[in-house]
Amino acid sequence: MSLQTNLQGRLRNTSLPKSHGLMPVFEAVVNSIHSIEEMDDAVDGKIVLCINRATQDSLDLDAKLQPPIIGFTITDNGCGFDETNFKSFETLDSDHKINKGCRGVGRLMWLKVFDLVEVESHFFDIDGELKKRIFRFNDKSGVHSEKVVETTSNKPGTLIKLVGFDETFRKQVPVKGHSIANQLLEHVLWYFVRQGSAPKILLEDANEVFDLDHLLEEHMHASAFLETITIRDHQFELTHIKFRASINKKHQLALCAANRLVKEESIQGKIPGLYGKISDISGEFTYTCYVSSDYLNQHVRSERTSFDIAEDVEDMLNEVSFKDIREAVLIRTKEYLQDVLAENVSAGRRRVDDFIDNHAPRYRPIANYVAEEFLIVDPEKSDKELELHLHAQWYEVERQLVSEGHDIMLPQNKEHVEEYKERLGDYLRKAGDLKKSDLANYVSHRKVIIDLLQKSIERLEDGKYAREDMIHELIMPMRKDSVEVFLDSCNLWLIDERLAFHNYLASDKTLNSMPITGNESTKEPDLLSLRVFDNPLLVNDQISFPLAAITVIEIKRPMRNDMREGEDKDPIDQALSYLERIREGKVTTKSGRPIPGNNDIPGYCYVLCDLTESMHRRCRRANLRITSDGMGYFGYNEPSHAYIEVISFDQLVKAARERNRAFFDKLGLPSS
Repeated sequence: MSLQTNLQGRLRNTSLPKSHGLMPVFEAVVNSIHSIEEMDDAVDGKIVLCINRATQDSLDLDAKLQPPIIGFTITDNGCGFDETNFKSFETLDSDHKINKGCRGVGRLMWLKVFDLVEVESHFFDIDGELKKRIFRFNDKSGVHSEKVVETTSNKPGTLIKLVGFDETFRKQVPVKGHSIANQLLEHVLWYFVRQGSAPKILLEDANEVFDLDHLLEEHMHASAFLETITIRDHQFELTHIKFRASINKKHQLALCAANRLVKEESIQGKIPGLYGKISDISGEFTYTCYVSSDYLNQHVRSERTSFDIAEDVEDMLNEVSFKDIREAVLIRTKEYLQDVLAENVSAGRRRVDDFIDNHAPRYRPIANYVAEEFLIVDPEKSDKELELHLHAQWYEVERQLVSEGHDIMLPQNKEHVEEYKERLGDYLRKAGDLKKSDLANYVSHRKVIIDLLQKSIERLEDGKYAREDMIHELIMPMRKDSVEVFLDSCNLWLIDERLAFHNYLASDKTLNSMPITGNESTKEPDLLSLRVFDNPLLVNDQISFPLAAITVIEIKRPMRNDMREGEDKDPIDQALSYLERIREGKVTTKSGRPIPGNNDIPGYCYVLCDLTESMHRRCRRANLRITSDGMGYFGYNEPSHAYIEVISFDQLVKAARERNRAFFDKLGLPSS
C-alpha cells in the first residue's frame, strides 16, 4: 500500500493519548538502536537526542523559565536509509524488521505530534558506495522532496529533525531535560539490562548533556535478575530491577513489547510488605519487574501504548489475560523479595493488631477467618483507611457465612454423619464469632457516643456552652421519626435502656404531624416515644388491646440558668403540657389502630439539663425529690399521672458509663 494513499485517514484513525507526546521521539531513538544493530560492527554505536527550544530573544519570557520545546533532533551512526529501509519507510504496515517487534506505523506517531519531519541520511548503496539521501515527511504530502545527493560525511548515519511540537502534546510532557532523559531511559531500559550492550545514548539540552549510562548507574540499586516463566504454555521473560530509593518511583509491573516499555501498573501493596521503600543490606530501593514475551509482542497495539489483552478470561482457548500475568509475576516477585519484605510484614501485622486492640475490637473475633495476607497492611495507613480495609474483610466473612448457611442444612451426597457434624460445628463456631464481632461493634459505638456526649457538655474555647441541638442529635437526629431513621441512629439508651424498645418515636416533630395522635397542636416536644407491649397476665380483662406508655424528653442547653414559672420557661411544665396534649387527641398505634383508655396511659417525662440555681428552684416547686448523689430529681405528678425525672448532664454521662463499664472492660476499652 502506498504511503500517500490514505495517510491523512490513517492519521485520523491512529490514537495517541496526549500524555504520550514523547512516545514518537523515543521511538525514533529505538529506530536508531535498530539501525546501529544492523551494522556489522556496532561496538561504537552512538545516538544523540537533542532538545530544540525556542530562542530567548524571540520570546517575552522570565529569564528563569526554560524556553518551550519546539522540536527534537536525533542523530546516530547506524546503517542509514539505504534502499531497503527507505522502501520500508514509504510502506505503511511494513513487515521489515518485524522480528524486532516493529509494526511499520511508528512514523505515523511522528505526524500525530509534529508538523514536519526532515531527514538526512548517509548509507552504503548496493555497490558499497557512501551516498546521502534527504527527504521530508508531513501529513499533507507524505514523503516528498526525496533525492540522493553528494555525501557530506565519510561514514554512514542519520539525522532526523522533528519540527513543530504540537502544543496540546507539549503541555503534557516534562519541561526539564533531566526528566525527559529519565523517561527515555525507562523506555529503552531493556536494551541496557539485556544480555549484550546498548549503544551510547546522550541527551543534549542547551549546555547540559545527560548520558544514559550514567543515569542508569544513578538509578540502579543492584544488578538486574533475569528469569523465564511459563503462563498457559507461553514463555515470559522477567527482569527484576531494584532502583535506588532517591528515584521517585513506586513498586510496579512494567509490560514491554518489541523491547519497549508499553504499560506500567503499580503493585504497591499487592504483596504483603511491598509498600513504601524497602531495604536490603545496601540500603533502600523501589522495585520494578519488566515483563517481555512474544505473546506481548503479538498483542501490542500498533501505537504501542496498550495491549489487546483481556483483564480476565474464563475460557479454555489458552488465552493469557492481564490477571494471569499479574498473578504469575507477583508469585515470582514475592519469592525474589522474600528476605527484604520480612520486616515490613511484621510491622504491617503489628499495625493491624494494635488498631484492633485499641480502637476496633469488633474485628478481633473474625481475625481467624481472614487470610493472613489481608491482615498485613502498610503501617502508614490512616485509621480511616485501616477501618475501611478491615470492614471489607468483615463483610467478606459475613458473605461467606450467609452462603454456607444456605447449604449447611442440606447434607452433601455420600457425606457421612460425622463429616456433616464437623461441617455444622465449623459453621456454628464461625457464626458465633461473627455475632461476637457485632456485639463488640455495638459496645464500641456506645463508648464513642458517651465520649462525644462528654465533650458536648463541656465549655467551648470561647467560654460558651454548646447548644442543646448538639446533644439532641447525639440522642436522636432532629425532625425525624422512627419511620425515617435506623434504630442504630438513636441513642436513647443514654437516658433509659428501656427506651430502645418503642413502637413509635418522634424527634422535634409537631404533634399534628404524628400518626400516633390526633392532636392539632404545632408544638414540638424534643423527643416523644410511644411503647406498645403485650400483657399476657391480663387474660380476664375485657379490654384485649395492648397497653402503652408515652415518654416525653426535654433537652436544655448546658448551664442554662433562666428557668422560671410558665410553660415557655419551665422544662418540667413543658414536658407535662406535651403529655396532656397527646392525651387530648385520639391516640393510635403507628399502624393506625386505636388504643383505648388514653388518659390511663402511663406517662414518663425526662428533663435533661444542668442543675443551675433556677433549675433547682423549679424542681422544688414541682415537689420533686433530689437524688442521693445530688445530681438529679425524681417524683410522681398525680394530676398528670406521670413519672418525672430530671437528669443533670453530668449524671447522664456518669450513669451511662457505669451501666456499660463491664462491657468496656471486657473489650479492653478505657471506661473513662
